[in-house]
This record gives sequence, C-alpha cells and structure tokens, in this order.
Amino acid sequence: MVTSYHRPTQLIIDSDAIRQNMHQVKAHCQAAEDIFAVVKANGYGHGAVPIAKIALEEGAKGCCVATIDEAIELREAGITAPILILGVVDVQYLPIISTYEFAIPLATTQWLTEAIEWYTHTPWENNIALHMAVDTGMGRIGFTTIESICDTVSRVTASEGFFIEGIFTHFSTADEADQTYTKQQNQRFEEVLASLPSRPRYIHSANSASELWQESEGNLIRYGIALYGLNPSGNTLALPYPLMPALELVSKVVQVKKVPKGSKIGYGATYEALEDEWIATIPIGYADGYIRKMQGFHVLIEGQYCEIVGRVCMDQIMVRLPHEVPLDAPVVLVGEMNKKTITLQDVATHIGTIHYEVACLFSERLPRIYK
Repeated sequence: MVTSYHRPTQLIIDSDAIRQNMHQVKAHCQAAEDIFAVVKANGYGHGAVPIAKIALEEGAKGCCVATIDEAIELREAGITAPILILGVVDVQYLPIISTYEFAIPLATTQWLTEAIEWYTHTPWENNIALHMAVDTGMGRIGFTTIESICDTVSRVTASEGFFIEGIFTHFSTADEADQTYTKQQNQRFEEVLASLPSRPRYIHSANSASELWQESEGNLIRYGIALYGLNPSGNTLALPYPLMPALELVSKVVQVKKVPKGSKIGYGATYEALEDEWIATIPIGYADGYIRKMQGFHVLIEGQYCEIVGRVCMDQIMVRLPHEVPLDAPVVLVGEMNKKTITLQDVATHIGTIHYEVACLFSERLPRIYK
C-alpha cells in the first residue's frame, strides 16, 4: 500500500516521548538489566526503524521483533545491535539467521532435530544464538517440562552451529490486578532456572507490564507497549511512574455542508439528521485502519467533540458539527486539542478491544511524521 503524503491525514510521532519513556524505564530498572526495545508490527504502528534508532540512542541494548523480515528491515537500515526474533523460525531460513546474526527462540525438540539435520547438509558460517522458550502457562510457544529443557540444552551443547544465549518465558496476566497466576508462572520459571547446569547470558520474563508492576527473574527487559507511552493494563492498573503517549492522529476538514432535517448520511443511510445540521467530511477511513466500528465515536474540531455520523467509508468519514467551520480546519482523531483529549485507549474502549490493536491497525497509507 502506497503512503499518501499528499493529503492532510497523518500520524505524528513524538520522538521526545519515546526518549522520555526510555529514561523512565532506565531510572526504575535494575542496573544489571539490559533493555531490548520491542519494535515488532512496525513498532506497534509507530514505525519500527525510527523507534528502534531512538531507543538505541537512549540506552537500549537491542531490539525484539516478531518475524525474520522485520529483523532484516532493521539490519538493512543500519542497525547493528542485537536483534531477537520472538516468533518461531522455519529451519529452512536458518542460513539467513546466521548471515544477519539474529537470535531466535528454541521451542521444541522436533525443531532442534530438524535444525541439526539441516546444518549437516547446509552448514552456516556464524553460530546461531538460541533463546530457550519456556511455556510456564501462556500456552503459546515453549517447552513445558524441566526434563525436556535439560535434555535440549545438552543436545545444543553437543551440536555445532548453535549456542544457548538466553532462556525466557512470557506472563499471561502481568497486566491484571490479581497477580496469583503471574506468581505461579514465575515460580515455574524459577524451578526451570534452578535445574540448569549453568545459566545463559540472558534470562528474561519481564515485558512492559511485569517491569511496571512485578519483580521478575532475569537480566533483560522486553520493553514493548510502555515504550510508546501506553499503559499495558489499559485503565485497570495505575502506572507507578508517568509515561508519555507518542502518537497523534490528525487531519483536516475537506468539505463542510449544511444538510436539512431528515437527510441521510453515509452507506446504508444509517444516520438521519434530526434537524438542520452542519456536516464535515474528513479524509480517513477503514483503509487507513480507522475501522467501521468507529461510527458513533468522535473527533476534535475547534476544541469540541464532534460525533462521527454514518458509516465509516474506506477513505472518508463524516462528522456532525456544532456550527460551520472553515475548510482545512484542523482535526484531531487521537491526541489533544484545547485541553481536550482522545486517547488510543478511548478508541479501544469504543470498539471493544485494546490499544495495542488500535495502534497496529494504522496502515501504511498513513504517513508517519517524527517531530
């Protein structure tokens, strides 16, 4: 999808907010902990390469991504810091992993068997760093028994082409008030660590939520959603220190018209004017990630909340105005205007999801402007 620079709709990313959020985590984490900036999914919609560079400038020691191609994007942008891929990698791509010197998860004995076999036929130059994935209760990827973990560590040690650089787990409920299950997961992880003949360089279970509200085992923090200034719990838990949201979504009014009482607005004629009303059109739609469920929400124009009326179109929305406004009047869809705000959490609440998803929905058609 082409980026549309020649229209007024754009995402504004506050680089100073990213820097401030990095300063906060550095001030509150342990000195022995390395911070890896999680920039998967195009930096949670904020732009992977610019965010990674800012985070590394501010003291991050590496980056986490989800896929090989996300990792390659960082390398080809000149980023030489360690990059950990969090998703399972097919063994056929291990030569690529070696060439770019990425770290990857090791999650099953079957994968290791296939990887060793692959190496015997197609050896690669650089030994591949593996991070043992331990499933302590997330049910996603990783080993579930101490026996399988110890056996796998022994097999890697006896094999060529690999080495164990880290071991990690992922908490399921670290962003919730009840920490019973998180403590159970942490206990399981500690039991695994106690069984190892030696500890690898990196031990990590801390994501944004557990860094904010827990004491977790390890020396590496996977700093994700909090890097972007967002509360991992939504509104459930209060932040122990302030974070600065980095993203604004803005546009301008491209048409204003007065419609008579009874006029229908949008596809399906789902809105009918209850009186003579001023209607503005704004160039954003579901192709930009501003989905149809946004009908009935609001934007800010001239410091006032204006309801989205009619269905969200692919490329445009219509809003009801309190009065006539000029063409090119600024519009805030996420952000602040005249001391009134619309947050990603507000959007998420309206459409029944989490702000992670809202940020990741923003498509490549929206330019990212870094201030």
